[in-house]
Amino acid sequence: MGRVNKKTEVTVSPELISTDKICYEIGNLQGIGARGRQEDSFTAVNALDEQKSDKLGLLFAVCDGMGGMKDGKLASETAVQSFRASFAAMDRTGNISEQLKESVYVASEEVERLLGGDGGSTVVIGIILNEKLHFASVGDSFFYLYRFGKLLRLNREHNICHEMYRENIHRESTETEECRRADDAAALAQFLGMPGISDIDCTVRPLNLRKGDVLVACSDGVGGVLTEEEIIESLQWPTAADMCRRLEEHIAEHQNPNQDNYTVSIIKCN
Repeated sequence: MGRVNKKTEVTVSPELISTDKICYEIGNLQGIGARGRQEDSFTAVNALDEQKSDKLGLLFAVCDGMGGMKDGKLASETAVQSFRASFAAMDRTGNISEQLKESVYVASEEVERLLGGDGGSTVVIGIILNEKLHFASVGDSFFYLYRFGKLLRLNREHNICHEMYRENIHRESTETEECRRADDAAALAQFLGMPGISDIDCTVRPLNLRKGDVLVACSDGVGGVLTEEEIIESLQWPTAADMCRRLEEHIAEHQNPNQDNYTVSIIKCN
């Protein structure tokens, strides 16, 4: 069995970040897995500043640089920096979801310009403002909401399998087996940095958050490895940092000799 080379960072805000009714506890986890280097990137803005979080919102993002292409780490880092800049420039009185969607196009253009279309990254990004969640995603990373004991996936994957599903539906076909068996079923159909990106999964209306909600943004090194039951069990722990540690323990239990980089951002609503 291959050995997993692990490099872990778990961080949590030293004090809760509060709005009028809900406090946000932030936890992050990142590991290198069995890969030679880390190509995931993540960020959280205003996570440690209560006044800024209350006034300007809380930004979080997980970007998974694409292995097998040109400099996945550079792609994911470029995307993260672009999102931070777009977030700083947003009009908080305007349509946040539309501005968030536009920021994804901007980030994709910056990655494409830097890597010439030969490198890319996925993204799951969210903004919490006035106890409302706005989010967007591109690629095959995962975004979950844990509420009332149920784990709900909020985003959809942009891969060839799902593209084939959609084409079949337009042809009024219910065939699914050929989609799953396609040689390139898991290949990404959309990603940051691709020329002509056209399909961004984005909220039209924000989601009202509730106390007890837990948001989980993660790369496919987590969501593509752990079962729903393992994730739910991890989210039973009392703090966001504990949840991150338990997710990592479950990843290690799989003993996957090809374990991908893994990154998680958890936002616990108290």
